[in-house]
Amino acid sequence: MPTSASPADANLQRLDPFSLEIVSEGLIAISDEMFVTTQRTSQSTIIYEVLDFAVGLTDAEGGLITQGNGVTLFLGTLGPGVRASLDRFGLEGIAEGDILLTNDPYGGGGTHLSDVTVLMPIFYDGELVSFAINKAHWTEVGGKDPGSVSTNTTEIYQEGLQFPVVKLYDAGVPNVAVFDVIAANVRVPTMSIGDLHAQLASVRLAARRFQELAEKYGIAFVQASIARMRARSVELTQRELERLPAGVYEVEDWVDADEHGGPYRICVKVTISADAFVCDFTGTHGQLLTPMNCTRTALKSAVQLIFKSLTGPELPLNEGVFDRLEVICPDRTMFTAERPAPVSTYWEVLVRISDLVWKALAEAVPARTTAGHFLSLCCDLISGNHPDSDELFILFEPNAGGWGAGQGKDGERALVSIGDGETYMIPVEVAEQKYGVVVEQYRLNTTSAGAGKWRGGEGIVKDYRITAEAVTVTGIIGRHEFPAWGAAGGQDGSPNEMHFIYADGRPPEVTGMISGVTLHRGDIVRVVTGSGGGWGEPLERDPALVAGDVRNEFITVDDADAIYGVDVDPQTFAVQALSERRSTPVTRDEGNRS
Repeated sequence: MPTSASPADANLQRLDPFSLEIVSEGLIAISDEMFVTTQRTSQSTIIYEVLDFAVGLTDAEGGLITQGNGVTLFLGTLGPGVRASLDRFGLEGIAEGDILLTNDPYGGGGTHLSDVTVLMPIFYDGELVSFAINKAHWTEVGGKDPGSVSTNTTEIYQEGLQFPVVKLYDAGVPNVAVFDVIAANVRVPTMSIGDLHAQLASVRLAARRFQELAEKYGIAFVQASIARMRARSVELTQRELERLPAGVYEVEDWVDADEHGGPYRICVKVTISADAFVCDFTGTHGQLLTPMNCTRTALKSAVQLIFKSLTGPELPLNEGVFDRLEVICPDRTMFTAERPAPVSTYWEVLVRISDLVWKALAEAVPARTTAGHFLSLCCDLISGNHPDSDELFILFEPNAGGWGAGQGKDGERALVSIGDGETYMIPVEVAEQKYGVVVEQYRLNTTSAGAGKWRGGEGIVKDYRITAEAVTVTGIIGRHEFPAWGAAGGQDGSPNEMHFIYADGRPPEVTGMISGVTLHRGDIVRVVTGSGGGWGEPLERDPALVAGDVRNEFITVDDADAIYGVDVDPQTFAVQALSERRSTPVTRDEGNRS
């Protein structure tokens, strides 16, 4: 178990609290400025529109100081990247002006090869005092399929370029060979190299800002402020931990089957005490031959994500937040895969880890949790030659879906997954201008699923009609077999799906995880994301709310009667009379009503 953070300066309590707060906020502002810089200077929609990246500062040992907004998937992956760099070069091997590069999923990066981390050591008066880090998803890293994300890889070597920790700049001198290797091995070199330069701009900016802060207040005072931030986070997190109900909570779930077998069992035992939060994943299925694996770093990141949401989502993010957290899992499971296991779609595993802990505690801490949500990032990847320019395009994006209902509230509609955080979909106008597609429809996915006293929120239906002559399509659509779970008597949500609708009249296909499907002009790729789970018994829903659901076309008149026991006038939407409410409601889930 980690020990509590302790102030670096014995006289910390005597320091001016106002200046300490100004410095602390200044450190947070550095991460925010890094974030904006990356967004404004990147070349890829996955970065400047979706915001699939993360930035932050660590101390000289890799302990997190601050982290900006962005992908929650990356919550615990910045510090391990620094520690991997220190293991590779040692303090004596890192010089002022160095900039390091890595995407090793097993050795510190913790995600997949498409997420490339740039690290810059920050020196002050010749002493290494901090690291600036930028981790961003590149559209291309040279994998076997365009976009370098596949559902059918069997080893890491098929997934793209691997960067062990290497020096991109050595004492300020660029390592031209690394730039050349990247340009020669990716399908869209201008975009990938452009995104790399955006990352470089952000870490250089962070170094300047940190040095300016140290120059103004003195490095000892800055370091004292960092110690104070962490100590305060430990204290506040401890308070929230004490409010959680002590006990042992266990749950299992299943990952959808694939061509190699399944479904695959995953499980967790959460033990809460006054001073510890322990998650034990012993019993989870071993690592797979498919890329539905993640590494131990990603496992810890996933647990940190849900732990912070339970104990202090509003607290500034730093190492002290996780002082009371412990994660246990054997080696070589789906959650602790080792080289050369494929990890291309790691995020679908990471979000399931967060969801497991969430599910285990949902009814124990109803004020802080909801029923299950659509979970999967539901990514579509479409690649081909643009019909106007004949240039290669690679459209890659996550999609929003339905969140679970909570105690006293319906679920959110069309919201991104827990793993996405501060991210967005690509705007329709941008998608149509940059890629060989037209968006035929974009609407809520209204189903009768997710029924409860409080209803699960709706997912979406989005159609991309292909305008290019031919494209290849990859769908990373998890939870297509096991939908969002209901809580406290609420019903499960609906599954996520990808549909292929052919212009030549062939029967449509419905799928989940699939790679390299060829479609042609006029065909449609339809992404359908599920609704969240319901909370509470459906027959306990307020009849006035049921009538409002019918008025707003979220459910039908028949659903109101069959599921909620409420008779709604289809013309006036008034509750005519309460039907005799059944002790067990009818389960009706007709899926997407297209």
